Amino acid sequence: MADIEGIARKIYDIIISPDTVTGLINGGLSVPLDYGYLIYGIFDTDTRYERETERIRMMTAIRHDILNYENIVNAVKLIFQLFNKYLSESEQDRIYRSVVTSIVGRISTNIIASNIAKAVIEKTSFTYVVFKGKGNPIAFLSTILLFGGMAERSIRTSDKLRNEAPEVYSLLRPRDYDLLYFLFADAVQPFVDAIHAGYTEGNPVFDKIMKRVEDHLNMNAKAG
Repeated sequence: MADIEGIARKIYDIIISPDTVTGLINGGLSVPLDYGYLIYGIFDTDTRYERETERIRMMTAIRHDILNYENIVNAVKLIFQLFNKYLSESEQDRIYRSVVTSIVGRISTNIIASNIAKAVIEKTSFTYVVFKGKGNPIAFLSTILLFGGMAERSIRTSDKLRNEAPEVYSLLRPRDYDLLYFLFADAVQPFVDAIHAGYTEGNPVFDKIMKRVEDHLNMNAKAG
């Protein structure tokens, strides 16, 4: 059973201020977290062949320049596009109106996606340093991704998405965006949760979530 109020509140927080997601994100490199994934990968012999196959896919994706800002933005946008399929155009306008009041909500979705991607890159210490002043930052980040716990985290986050929200995984997988998902998973989690609720429990549950989002937005508008 979906946590209607919890999902709605998190969606509301991100719509009002996309920067709120920065406190949830571990970023491109989190040494303690990646070390934990690395240790787990060493002792997990049951899925070693599957993970090696995924590493090969990762290397191929990196050679095709998967690691860039535009791909992160596009991956986030795909999730929002799927999310918006559950909403009518008028509902989208009402939900996203507070983001940029001068344009309709359907366009504002792109702004939210861009803000999330920017926050993922610029507001996380390691990725910010890598992308800000290096001569060839993508090559350096690609090298880091291929080794150790960071690659392990990418693969296992993709695997978790496949198990917990297959409808979102199937959307990202054709372009290998599932391998980038670990970079912004926490930023889009409430939207993924809402999509999955609609997919598994039906539109009435999704509608209840969005009704609560609208309630929060209306209360915020009155308070402002």
